[in-house]
Amino acid sequence: AAQTAQLRERCRAFVDKTAEFQNIVGSLIELVDQLAKAVESEKMKAIGARNLLKSIAKQREAQEQQLQALIAEKKMQLERYRIEYETLCKIEADQNEFIDQFIFQK
Repeated sequence: AAQTAQLRERCRAFVDKTAEFQNIVGSLIELVDQLAKAVESEKMKAIGARNLLKSIAKQREAQEQQLQALIAEKKMQLERYRIEYETLCKIEADQNEFIDQFIFQK
């Protein structure tokens, strides 16, 4: 009877320790799950930020190309205006010369 009582106490102690171990393991599993969720959330944020940076880089690249095209267009327009100005200067000089000759003939 004494051995049975002693065995019963040892079994109760073992069951109590097993239950305590299960509680500790359960808490640890919950903590690991929370950390996994936090890591996954941060991972998604990082992926989103990386995609945003790529998008911004592509937008800037496209904007740079548009600006380069605009610069080329403005340079061509400037060249046309320069040629037109030179032509108008020649016409003005010719007309002034004609006027001067006409005045001197009178």
